[in-house]
Amino acid sequence: MDMRRRLTYLAVVLITISIVIAVIVPRMRGSEASRPDPAASGPWFDIAFTTPAETDQPGTHHGGIDTRLVSLIDGAGRTVDIAAYDFDLMNVAEAMARAAGRGVRVRMVTDSDTVANVKDEHVQAALKTVRGAKVTIVEDNRRAIMHHKFAVVDEAIVLTGSWNFTDGDTYRLNNNAVIVRNAQLAENFTHEFEEMFVKKHFGPTKSKVVPNPQITIGTSTIETYFASENDPSQPLTRRINASTSRIDFLAFSFTHDGLGAALISRKRAGIPVRGVFEKTGSETRFAEYAHLKDAGAEVYQDGNRYVMHHKVFVIDGTTTAFGSFNFSDNASTDNDENLLIVDDPVFAKAFIVEVDRVVAVARKASGR
Repeated sequence: MDMRRRLTYLAVVLITISIVIAVIVPRMRGSEASRPDPAASGPWFDIAFTTPAETDQPGTHHGGIDTRLVSLIDGAGRTVDIAAYDFDLMNVAEAMARAAGRGVRVRMVTDSDTVANVKDEHVQAALKTVRGAKVTIVEDNRRAIMHHKFAVVDEAIVLTGSWNFTDGDTYRLNNNAVIVRNAQLAENFTHEFEEMFVKKHFGPTKSKVVPNPQITIGTSTIETYFASENDPSQPLTRRINASTSRIDFLAFSFTHDGLGAALISRKRAGIPVRGVFEKTGSETRFAEYAHLKDAGAEVYQDGNRYVMHHKVFVIDGTTTAFGSFNFSDNASTDNDENLLIVDDPVFAKAFIVEVDRVVAVARKASGR
């Protein structure tokens, strides 16, 4: 009898272990897939990229780059300023509410179309949480869009990039989010924020003044451009025209003829040009995709079943231009946008790795 009991007990243990392996391990794998995304770090920056899966799994929508913003807000001691074109992340809204609750000054600017999106219950729930904490939200109230996606914490840290503060942007779209720890850059973004929040100035009505247009950090430099008071396409075009070895880019929207012409000119001068376009809209008569393809540039349509949302140029492997700024006339002349141009080879290398990854997905999707 004792032997039978032991065998029965052993069988139960084995069955239990099998259940653990069958049920818990896959969940652990899903959890690993949604831990904070691949990043590169330097003495003054942290870079993160989203990693959308080929097949979306909503159950793994946790632990992405949104946790970086939540951590910044939870660590705030004095101020949090948020400029968000789109917004539906409840964990970010709750972090803003917690900050306000402990006495941090929390302010927010958003696009009026986002607030008017009453059919999206996630947007409305997030906004309700923020308002419930007595946080003032200022809207742009105009046809052009307030397209920024940045946060300034304690007037010392800036988060910016292509990433909207939404679930879709975090887990389905290709995006970047960069954290810069520098008080001068924070001053630039705070000045831009207060033009909108305090003065209610948007688009070309904002002041052209940038407190620190060029910042030096060790051997690195950062140039700051805001649209539409200062057209970011002009300095970007100058950088492209001055390229000497290679140009890589990722473009959600690329309809700017001047930037397209600059790339074609460099290609004809023997400079390799490689880029990926978001597929949607890339074949319209306004897009630069066909022009660049005809000029012999190595260009692809993206392979993400959702959206490739990056807005990035990497020039000569050392200079990176990134932000909310799409490569379009509207972004240049009407919208509220930001573009940072960073001269730092380590910084650029992180974006080259991301370009390589997005190109590989695009090549696989196209069979090239």
